[in-house]
Amino acid sequence: MTRGYISIGSNIDKEVNIHSALRALALYFGGLVVSSTYETEAVGFIGDTFHNLIVGFDSDLDVKTIAKQLRQIELDHGRTRECKKFSSRTLDLDLILYGNLVVSDGRLQIPRDEIEKYAFVLEPLAEIAGDEKHPVSGISYRELWERFDKNDLQQKRIKPGWSSIK
Repeated sequence: MTRGYISIGSNIDKEVNIHSALRALALYFGGLVVSSTYETEAVGFIGDTFHNLIVGFDSDLDVKTIAKQLRQIELDHGRTRECKKFSSRTLDLDLILYGNLVVSDGRLQIPRDEIEKYAFVLEPLAEIAGDEKHPVSGISYRELWERFDKNDLQQKRIKPGWSSIK
């Protein structure tokens, strides 16, 4: 089994969409390791705040099958294929890591560069996978988070309205 990590974000009906996505992911992958939820400002555009978190899962599926399933879950939650990178969205699911796999194949990039770029990805990843190491740099996610520039950090840990995956 390979451990993978998915970044989850939403700023449209966030509580409903994230809770529903967690249920769909649990049905597809089984048990999930779920980080805290973080409220963050929209990045790259003006919009409502996002709720972001990371989930870990174990699977024997190939990475393209997983990516296809994540896209389907997004579509099932009202996301459209025409959705711009920096825009409001019902649901954003990104496979950011899959074991030590390194892939750069068109739309599929693993590890995702967002890990080191955005606090809303790195902080929850460091929370649930702090001792694991980035497959390219070899630096632990805990250490990457400690080094991260937090001067203009615009996120906070929140308690979501849902408390379990049912």
